[in-house]
Amino acid sequence: MKVDADTGDDHPYSSECAAGLASALRLAVARITRRLRQAHAVGDVSLSGVSVLARLAADGPASPGSLADLERVRPQAMATTLAVLEQRGLLRRTPDPTDGRRSIVTVTDDGRAMLAARRSESVQRLADVLDEFTPQERATLAAALPLLDRLAERL
Repeated sequence: MKVDADTGDDHPYSSECAAGLASALRLAVARITRRLRQAHAVGDVSLSGVSVLARLAADGPASPGSLADLERVRPQAMATTLAVLEQRGLLRRTPDPTDGRRSIVTVTDDGRAMLAARRSESVQRLADVLDEFTPQERATLAAALPLLDRLAERL
């Protein structure tokens, strides 16, 4: 076991072992995601669908191509995701006013309501568990959030 050069801590995830830290982080994030996903009903909107709706809700209308780029998926995969969301009434397609060959997708009120309900459910589950953590543990998690956001953007 190495001593972390930055903190002096003796742990297996030292700053000198990026691969070990990466492996442990991937496993922890996968477990959290899987357990939150398991709480949602069968037939619920997929994680990719939720991600698209959340992006549209936050950033506004977008073209399918730009969504595919932002979500880092193939245009065909995005087309499938958008078709399911549109069929469920969670988003709406309109012709692009500048290019009639393209469409623009927008989240609907039903899509916003579904996002709010899902977010509320997941947030409540996380909050219930975080209540069991000490204030110092919660502060440590909070301090790591900007790094996790940066990591997500760079992947």
